[in-house]
Amino acid sequence: MSNEPTPVLRTGRRVSDPALVVLVLGGGKDVSRARSRPWHLAGLRMWPFTWMLRRVGRAHDISVQQLQYRFRGWNAPERSPVEDARWALNRIRAEHPDVHVVVVGHSMGGRTAAALIDDPSIVGVVALAPWWPEGAEADASRPGKKLLVMHGTADKWTDPRTSRRATERASERGASARYLSVPGGHFMLRNPRLWSRATRDFVLGIAADVQVDCMGTQS
Repeated sequence: MSNEPTPVLRTGRRVSDPALVVLVLGGGKDVSRARSRPWHLAGLRMWPFTWMLRRVGRAHDISVQQLQYRFRGWNAPERSPVEDARWALNRIRAEHPDVHVVVVGHSMGGRTAAALIDDPSIVGVVALAPWWPEGAEADASRPGKKLLVMHGTADKWTDPRTSRRATERASERGASARYLSVPGGHFMLRNPRLWSRATRDFVLGIAADVQVDCMGTQS
């Protein structure tokens, strides 16, 4: 039996024909080959978002799935969480070939989400206090993609100024991009309802757009 860790995609209640899938990504470390565990704070921090989106998504046929990475680190140049997230997207597509996907990622999860923006399944990204170093995968700037970036004004772990500049570049290059400045720090402990409400509204807005598009295609 292999000891090589594998990513885990926690899908929750099965939605047989989802109108939208939300992929939730937690944070991590710059470099770490330690295995991700369910009790690590980076993953636990995202469960309130996953549970909230599952609750509000029931009436809209939204499937919300949270990814547990193999390793805790970004681990450049291999970018471990990007590989894991692409594995998750392939799993989602295998079950629902034409479904649209929104990625919700915090910190390293926000960096991972930006690195995935070229995936044709992804229609939107919520980047929560993203780790977006200058010159890295900070430009989630694809025409037609929707982007919500939220960052705490007092964040000492990742840079809100970099996030704002990346959001502005994305808007200039054709993405529908919005930057929301939130009082507080990196871990979203202050004003949690604001973080949650903005994420919810963004996801439900895309779900409504997808349903309108589907109705237009059928007519």
